[in-house]
Amino acid sequence: MEKIKVGISSCLLGELVRYDGAHKYHSYIERTLGQYFEFRSFCPEFASGMGVPRPAIQLRETEQGIRCVGVKDHSLDFTEQLQKTAEQQAAWLGDLCGYILKKDSPSCGMERVKVYKNDIAAKQGTGVFAAYLKHNFPALPIEEEGRLGDPSLRENFIQRVFVLQRWKQMCQQPLTTHGLMVFHSRHKLIAMSHNQNLARDLGRLVAEAKPDTLQAVADRYIHDLMACLKIVATRGNHVNVLQHIQGYLKTKLDSDAKLELVETIESYRLGHLPLIVPLTLLRHHFRREPDPFIDASYYMLPHPSELALLNQI
Repeated sequence: MEKIKVGISSCLLGELVRYDGAHKYHSYIERTLGQYFEFRSFCPEFASGMGVPRPAIQLRETEQGIRCVGVKDHSLDFTEQLQKTAEQQAAWLGDLCGYILKKDSPSCGMERVKVYKNDIAAKQGTGVFAAYLKHNFPALPIEEEGRLGDPSLRENFIQRVFVLQRWKQMCQQPLTTHGLMVFHSRHKLIAMSHNQNLARDLGRLVAEAKPDTLQAVADRYIHDLMACLKIVATRGNHVNVLQHIQGYLKTKLDSDAKLELVETIESYRLGHLPLIVPLTLLRHHFRREPDPFIDASYYMLPHPSELALLNQI
């Protein structure tokens, strides 16, 4: 499989680019995700010419708004320098399917970055570069390395990366209304597991696509789909999807197999089993009784099974 292009804060790959000349190497990112992701490392502070080592910086509330300034010397304002550097990266950023940022960083922090006012810190800021990413690439899956330790957030981010990659692959060919419908059909159950109302809205949007409105509909579709998938899927929504899939087998299973499937889904609902268990049982049945819609759906295998992401949610 061709590796997926994902941006990452350079220090997370062990590059010595932090203000103190150190790094924040993250082994899971490089050794596990690196098997599937082609990382493009970037440090906005280093790229902007601030050097290594360099003065530590912080976000600070001023009369001119929130600025990125020196910790010891507040007159050193790096805000515009970092913003300009971010803007210069637009071309390669547009090719990415995801981005992993360094948490708490005044340049890269995605959320809850300390903002100082009268030397009192409140965790309410976003790093300068991260803010540029979020504003200019709203469909891009973005996550912080610290949050990847949460199984649900980790699965959510990686799933979104794979979905966006499939979208970009589809868009390499001339876009058609049929192609858009097929893409939605294959991702419909995934969307339902995140938010059923938004999934229905996506279906209606695709149904409205005409040749003369196709590009506009497609642009809105991927924006709305990625916004839907950003909502972390709940156990209850997964149960609804599992039961929906179960309906495709209602005339094909004997009473014992039906009971086993019902009990397995219920055990998952109660938190006694991980999601991989009912999914594995469903795959077993559909191997014996294939269904074109289910076979084509990415819900059954949203990302490589080797990542074992469904074993913990």
